[in-house]
Amino acid sequence: MARIAFILLAHKDPKSVIAQAKRMGAGGDCVAIHYDASAPQAEYDQIQQALKDDPAVALASRRHRCGWGEWSLVAATLEAVRAAVRAFPAATHFYMLSGDCRPVKSAEYAHAFLDAEDVDYIESFDYFASDWIKTGMKEDRLIYRFWFNERSQPRRFYALYDFQRRFGLTRRIPADLEMMIGSQWWCLRRDTIEKLLEFCDSRPDVMRFFRTTWIPDETFFQTLVRHLVPRSQIRSRTLTFLIFTDYGMPVVFCNDHHDMLLRQDYLFARKISPEARELKERLDALWMARDQHFSISDEGKSLFRFQTGRGRVGRRFAPRFWEADGSVGRHRNLLIVVAKKWHIAKRLTQAIREQTDIPAVDYLFNEMDAKLPDLGGVENTVAKRERHRRALIRLLMDEFGDERMVICIDPSALDLIRDFVSDKNQTRILFIDSRFDDDYLRGHALRVGLADSSTPENVLRRLLPALRGDLLHEAERLRDMEFDDYFEIAQTAAPDRIGTVLGRFLDVEPARARAIATAADLFAD
Repeated sequence: MARIAFILLAHKDPKSVIAQAKRMGAGGDCVAIHYDASAPQAEYDQIQQALKDDPAVALASRRHRCGWGEWSLVAATLEAVRAAVRAFPAATHFYMLSGDCRPVKSAEYAHAFLDAEDVDYIESFDYFASDWIKTGMKEDRLIYRFWFNERSQPRRFYALYDFQRRFGLTRRIPADLEMMIGSQWWCLRRDTIEKLLEFCDSRPDVMRFFRTTWIPDETFFQTLVRHLVPRSQIRSRTLTFLIFTDYGMPVVFCNDHHDMLLRQDYLFARKISPEARELKERLDALWMARDQHFSISDEGKSLFRFQTGRGRVGRRFAPRFWEADGSVGRHRNLLIVVAKKWHIAKRLTQAIREQTDIPAVDYLFNEMDAKLPDLGGVENTVAKRERHRRALIRLLMDEFGDERMVICIDPSALDLIRDFVSDKNQTRILFIDSRFDDDYLRGHALRVGLADSSTPENVLRRLLPALRGDLLHEAERLRDMEFDDYFEIAQTAAPDRIGTVLGRFLDVEPARARAIATAADLFAD
């Protein structure tokens, strides 16, 4: 039967660490502890004194001062692993834990689970091909050297980083390693651990590489296990349940999460809130329970995404302040000019500002320089504007002191247009049907990155018909939506026709509409 040696990394709350170690040992397993050297010596002495006579507990022979993103976290783990290998020759599996982890299954269930398959459990995704890293550095973590901590020494961290980038001081990744990445919370078999320690002793070059790699706890074990163990013997997953928010922060579990946690296909969970005393007590008792049946539904992560997603518009949890009313406003009029030729739409909004008192802004969802006022930060990036589109329009109307506003949108942004039309506000759409000659299409290909100045002319000629067809298709998609308050003018239409349509679209008297329609060079290319 499986016997687990828990590798426990802790840095605070010595009483909880002592209780956790005794609880794991009482289930027939054992624990090797690394207690952060940054913690007071008195706390470590308390742990040492309480557990010195417990045969199921071993302490790392050397303590490291651990910092987030540093090699010290890997070094601390290796110290605890070596202590466990020496002290517990009967251990079959080595399981990484932290002081914030709690079991969500019984010891009986965990042993049976590990006995069922002779495999290692560790997230191990291709470093370069996967999207495991959502934001921040990727390749730079590996090809540059990091000696300082980003959080405690940010100026030195970025000064060294910028210096290496400026002078091209890159390094090579060890040639025989396929770099992998994943969660630091793993469960490995004894044979794998012994191979890994032997590799560490025989490959100082690899150890030197990882010592100056940024956030190596996400790459060191993940890469070496894949290097040492056949892929068929690795399950690329963690047995510790954890959820990250869309801000990259770990979700903290509370008392009312108990039933949900037990339904997940995991053995442990982190992080448990320090205030969730009832949850801790119930999970601690669960570890020693016998003959427990667990109904696995494994819906935790999808449920979290669903509920927090609903919360964004105030349907479940508390809404964000800017979404307190997720509508532009029932009595407001949003006038959308849809045009592929931005220069024409911008001349139109300029004429509207000159001839009427209707506020008009340009392509605020397409280009940064839309000349928007200070709106508290929501206007700072195009991505942020689009993410909070209704709030942005509402804030702009409040800023302008008007219930009407004209904006410009590219016809490719059909979802954006559809979203505004579906709102409570009154939305009108004016589509400017433009002609696209070859010169315009050549310029368009350059603007969107389909071609550059070195693209051969014969390649461009073959590209132009496809581009023209794509732009015409955008127009047809817009027409097919059959919006109620939809207006259309052709670039080549007579001024009287354009004036009539503009009058209805803007709801202004004919004289002002004609003045707009006859503005100098309004439709000139």
